[in-house]
Amino acid sequence: MQSKLLRGTFILTLGTILSKILGLIYVIPFFQIVGRQGTVLYQFSYVPYTIFISVATAGVPLAVSKFISKYNALEEYAVGRKLFKSGLMIMLITGFVAFLAMYFASPMLAEMSTQGEKANLKDVTTVMRAVSFALIVVPFMSLIRGYFQGHQSMGPSALSQVVEQIVRILFTLLGAYAVLNIFHGKMVTAVSVATFAAFIGAIGGLAVLFWYWYKRKPYLDELLEHDKGTMDISLKEIYKEIFISAFPFVLVGIANPLFQAIDQFTFTKAMADIGKSAKVAESFFSMLNFESHKIVIIPVSLATAFSLTLVPSITKAFVENDRKNMNRQLNQTFQVLLFLTLPASIGLSLLAEPIYTVFYQHDLLGAEVLRAYAPVAILFSLYSVTAAILQGINEQRFTILSLLVGLLIKLSLNIPLIKMMETKGAVLATTLGYLAAIIINIIVIKTYSRYPFRLVWRRGLLIMIFAGLMWAGTEAVYKFLSLFLSPALKGQSILLILVSAGVGAAIYFYLGLKSGLASRLFGTRLERLMTKLKLPRRRGTA
Repeated sequence: MQSKLLRGTFILTLGTILSKILGLIYVIPFFQIVGRQGTVLYQFSYVPYTIFISVATAGVPLAVSKFISKYNALEEYAVGRKLFKSGLMIMLITGFVAFLAMYFASPMLAEMSTQGEKANLKDVTTVMRAVSFALIVVPFMSLIRGYFQGHQSMGPSALSQVVEQIVRILFTLLGAYAVLNIFHGKMVTAVSVATFAAFIGAIGGLAVLFWYWYKRKPYLDELLEHDKGTMDISLKEIYKEIFISAFPFVLVGIANPLFQAIDQFTFTKAMADIGKSAKVAESFFSMLNFESHKIVIIPVSLATAFSLTLVPSITKAFVENDRKNMNRQLNQTFQVLLFLTLPASIGLSLLAEPIYTVFYQHDLLGAEVLRAYAPVAILFSLYSVTAAILQGINEQRFTILSLLVGLLIKLSLNIPLIKMMETKGAVLATTLGYLAAIIINIIVIKTYSRYPFRLVWRRGLLIMIFAGLMWAGTEAVYKFLSLFLSPALKGQSILLILVSAGVGAAIYFYLGLKSGLASRLFGTRLERLMTKLKLPRRRGTA
């Protein structure tokens, strides 16, 4: 049973990672097809869509998965099937209501996002309405995934995620290209096709799930024959518990889109107040909220995914009142997060110009935005992990407080800082908002778990020293290579990144290995890797 669970978790994690990688890579050809004008329209629609989809699902699929798993373990299979059928109806209703809400609210959202120019207003409304159709299907599809996961079957979810992403990306790229280059259509039509791809991708993912349902239904029906039938469960009570417990996590899940939404609704207006044209303001907005954000989120996804795997063991130690083990798990979680995110953020900031060229085009202003935005990745990661730890110690109510404080700071400071510093002002407002939320989370963790941060501060300082030495080595190599290679050319930018980042990574991990810090953080995983590579092993006193 344990090996089956681990295998299933691995398959689902692999599918999620592959899906995220595909979701990152496609932005390179997409930008080449639609340019900055297209990415502005695209981003205007996707931030509200992300918020609407989170509200529509409200954490129900994950909660249903847990309840089905629980009642299956008790051999009360009929309860799980009953919950699944009612969940499908709820997701159909909430999805359709969310679709109607976004579709009819699109003119208002478009007006809030732009400076009110009629042509632009119409285009943004059209693109928002195109993506809203996906809201009908995605919540319904998410619940079916949750049903399979509740039966410890991760393959359907993993494959449907990957198929959904592949279908969406192909439809996005081919559709946008065909509209602009074959049918010589308008940009708004191309971007509308690209956003409508979310609906087409969801249909592709749903088709995979239906195929699995057809194949697995005889087995699932057979389970009902072994149902004990001793429990009479109130669906009303279950859903009440689901919505109460899920609400904080829904908010945490949309924290980043909410911060982006504040930029979307204030950025162009603040720029207009200092005399910038709508076209210039929207270009700056695209550099920040689409182009730079897509790159910055890379280290966040990888580091957070690794750190969050430790949260269940934190929960177990907290419930069992095992302070020693809980402190050890918290130490490891924070250190792993800093060890992975800090050098990645520094590297992104240092190599911003060639990275921006490879992903999009050579643009000094865009590279400056990425350089300023990259360090915020550390805060994105810390917020996600501290919020998850609050879940682990059963104090998730404070995540609502910390997020609201962070959003209030962002909302209060965004316009004044944008007027003072333009795009960097929006980055600073995001930094201050996230910093406040993280400080509140850390205070709550320290208060309720009595966790001493001494070791994390000490190791954090060591990691900062290593990252500083890595930065010095990487910059020296980058400056030297820049004498021969130009970051304005894609091919030469790739070479600049590979060599400079390779040297930086070698310095950083050498220091981590030599000090013994890497061995302490990654334990047997690192030991096995070093044995395979026939590298000397060392345990230091870091």
